[in-house]
Amino acid sequence: MNRYAIILAAGQGTRMKSKLYKVLHPVCGKPMVEHVIDHVAKLEMKRVVTIIGHGAEKVKEYLGNKCEYALQEEQLGTAHAVRQAEALLGEEEGTTLVICGDTPLITPETMMALMEHHAKTKAKATILTAISNDPTGYGRVIRNENGLVEKIVEHKDANEAELKVKEINTGTYCFDNKALFQALKEVNNDNAQGEYYLPDVIEILKNKGETISAYQTDDIEETLGVNDRVALAEAENIMKMRINRLHMKNGVTIIDPACTYISADAMIGRDSVIYPGTMIKGKTIIGSECIIGPNSEIENCKVGDRTVIRHSAAFDSEIGNDVNIGPFAHIRPQSTLGDKVKIGNFVEIKKSVLGTGSKASHLSYIGDAEVGKDVNLGCGSITVNYDGEKKHLTIIEDHAFVGCNSNLIAPVKIGKGSYIAAGSTITDDVPEGSLSIARMRQTNKVGYMEKKNNK
Repeated sequence: MNRYAIILAAGQGTRMKSKLYKVLHPVCGKPMVEHVIDHVAKLEMKRVVTIIGHGAEKVKEYLGNKCEYALQEEQLGTAHAVRQAEALLGEEEGTTLVICGDTPLITPETMMALMEHHAKTKAKATILTAISNDPTGYGRVIRNENGLVEKIVEHKDANEAELKVKEINTGTYCFDNKALFQALKEVNNDNAQGEYYLPDVIEILKNKGETISAYQTDDIEETLGVNDRVALAEAENIMKMRINRLHMKNGVTIIDPACTYISADAMIGRDSVIYPGTMIKGKTIIGSECIIGPNSEIENCKVGDRTVIRHSAAFDSEIGNDVNIGPFAHIRPQSTLGDKVKIGNFVEIKKSVLGTGSKASHLSYIGDAEVGKDVNLGCGSITVNYDGEKKHLTIIEDHAFVGCNSNLIAPVKIGKGSYIAAGSTITDDVPEGSLSIARMRQTNKVGYMEKKNNK
């Protein structure tokens, strides 16, 4: 049986009170709608159509070719939104999942269970439901003695007995595809809002004698729809704990899960330890037996095994095995640190390569540089890469020693095994194996201070 998905992502989300289109608000580093798309992608759908409206171009920019698109120019309700996919899916045979783009917590397993229940019951429509201890404001799902759905009653229309029902409609559905689009033509907007509502399709199919079933999820948290910043924070917290639990079950030690943020796309190897206050963002990959944190921020980096990063930040870079970084270091984008590199306190690396075993232990700036193996950069070493108009390259070859408080004025090359005396300002290339001293000779004026003080 062919499977399709329609993702509703056209609403503006006025309650978010934001310039950012609602479904693009991130949860654990990824837009809500992208979570939904990625979960749906695991179900081997034949076609996935996202209904877009406000901010359509930005949604396309984020999602790219992960799905097809249909435009809802006017937001006239959920049934109207689904109908915009008719040109793409209207003639297809199979089962269609309809899900909102602001429900990032729903899992592929729940979606699959819903579709399997739909097939098992041979229903024309199946509703994803949940039990709520406080169902106020939700539509109630009323079942018959066979467990099939009789109707969905909105809270304001429910009688006293129906108000006691705790099974609610979550807003996620499965439909026989052709039955869905046929019924959509019969939905009217005869209601207070003047909109076309998708739940009306259930009533239309029921009146035709079709079977309507419901699948009840055990985890109501999955069904959370994000409509404001409060719900966004709730979704973030639920997703964060879900991600952290997964890593811990896979062999990662997280000292304080409540104070540790790991993005949905990050990967961490076994026996790594994550300390509190750490944020691992984007598509970061961390190897085994690493120590990360406390209070470190790592984004879109690849980190090797047994590396330590304490109280430091690293972005869009590659970090090797057995590297020691921090405290208070900053690894800026497009940097590559080889194995056994040491980057100490208050060191900044930018768009540079450091070879195996090289060290910058304190108070240095290394920018636009190619540093070889086993190079020692003394305290206060600086590659002076910017002349006010352009950036220039510094090359430091293997086994060179750069003394404290040295300025290397790029473009410049420090030869293999050479030695830069402390306090030097290097403006010319240094040949291999040389000692370079570029500073004024010291002059001592004996008795100068006594004479000055006697004036």
